[in-house]
Amino acid sequence: MAAENERKSPSAVSDMGAWAMNVISSVGIIMANKQLMSSSGFAFSFATTLTGFHFALTALVGMVSNATGFSASKHVPMWELIWFSIVANVSIAAMNFSLMLNSVGFYQISKLSMIPVVCVMEWILHSKRYSREVKISVVVVVVGVGICTVTDVKVNAKGFICAFVAIFSSSLQQILIGSLQKKYSIGSFELLSKTAPIQALSLLVVGPLVDYLLSGKFIMNYNMSSGCFLFILLSCALAVFCNISQYLCIGRFSAVSFQVIGHMKTVCILTLGWLLFDSAMTFKNVAGMIVAIVGMVIYSWAMELEKQSLIAAKALNSVKHSLTEEEFELFKEGVETTQSKDVELGRTKD
Repeated sequence: MAAENERKSPSAVSDMGAWAMNVISSVGIIMANKQLMSSSGFAFSFATTLTGFHFALTALVGMVSNATGFSASKHVPMWELIWFSIVANVSIAAMNFSLMLNSVGFYQISKLSMIPVVCVMEWILHSKRYSREVKISVVVVVVGVGICTVTDVKVNAKGFICAFVAIFSSSLQQILIGSLQKKYSIGSFELLSKTAPIQALSLLVVGPLVDYLLSGKFIMNYNMSSGCFLFILLSCALAVFCNISQYLCIGRFSAVSFQVIGHMKTVCILTLGWLLFDSAMTFKNVAGMIVAIVGMVIYSWAMELEKQSLIAAKALNSVKHSLTEEEFELFKEGVETTQSKDVELGRTKD
């Protein structure tokens, strides 16, 4: 048992490291962008072009990594890379338009609906099924984050279409990350190194036009200061870690897990907004956070149950293939007898 725990320990540590990197970098980039884009900060209101800068630096890091031998370039068909980049860029643009055209309340609801959409898409594309405990935990998380974030809800036709496109493309993007890594046995950083240059080039070409439609301003007319430039560099550096950790997390876990545990970022952002930017913290916010955290704990427990059930099923299947039918029945009876032990007293039940 000790040896088994030692084998599992490095994996558990790296899993926690991936999540920690994602949460810290995501929260950090939001705080940096808040200062960068707010009217009280540098009023740099060019979100799509800024995302192009993010992927440009990510692509540069990837090229340096490949050139120095830190990572290896693996083959992925160009049409798959282009298809993924189109889906990812549509997701970015649609999210920006959804935020512009919809109320904050409807925008938050549309983001929350990504969890059930990802579940349905994984069921359709990969025939994946979820236990009752997982479904309950997902509902609890969605309700908790909804209580925290949803305020007024106003819907209009254009905004609804943009939100629908954003939800669909974002969900598909997260599923594609995991499926491409498994299909071509490629690491998360190697895949990111291949997709980042395509996304950077396309976003830097179409980004200024999208930003003009969103804000009515051209980036070429913006008066760049040294402080703004430093914050853009900070935002880009954090984006590199955010992008890498996103690919790491989805490669290690499922897209649903990424969505559920990722809502911890919402709780962190609300808390930091209250601590750093004097944002209002109401009873509704606190209650929603508590509900969301409870949902995340239930989800972790439910996923552990599924994992243990899968391990047990694989073990039984392996034994079944190596034993005769009569021997397998005797083995199964022995397992059932062992499971009937009273764990608290450390003896079998009478």
